Amino acid sequence: MVKSSAARQERPQRSRERDPSLEAVRNPAQEAVPADLDRLIHERIRLGIVSALAVNRSLTFNELKALLKTTDGNLSVHARKLEEADYIVCTKSFDGRLPKTEYRLTAAGRRALERYLNHMEALIRATREG
Repeated sequence: MVKSSAARQERPQRSRERDPSLEAVRNPAQEAVPADLDRLIHERIRLGIVSALAVNRSLTFNELKALLKTTDGNLSVHARKLEEADYIVCTKSFDGRLPKTEYRLTAAGRRALERYLNHMEALIRATREG
């Protein structure tokens, strides 16, 4: 049996989105947790870069690489993403004849880290209270 397109249109469509009013019933502690987790900082290497720069005025590429125990390629890809988001700035210079790449955290990066840490603290509180 073939239904006409008019008959199909009369049926209400089920929404695939969650009903926000039901979220408090499923997880009452969720109301205290902000919904805007910064996925850019949440990745382990990028969180390490931002955290290390938050407690140091600046760090060189090699210092960050040793601190985070990562490869050149991995560090450069993650640093570039943070740089594109204006969370860090990269300065390239020469120390004698050797190239030197240095990173610093920007004000926007510091604010983003602060928001991220507040979010994680709220998640921890909600988990412990629940």
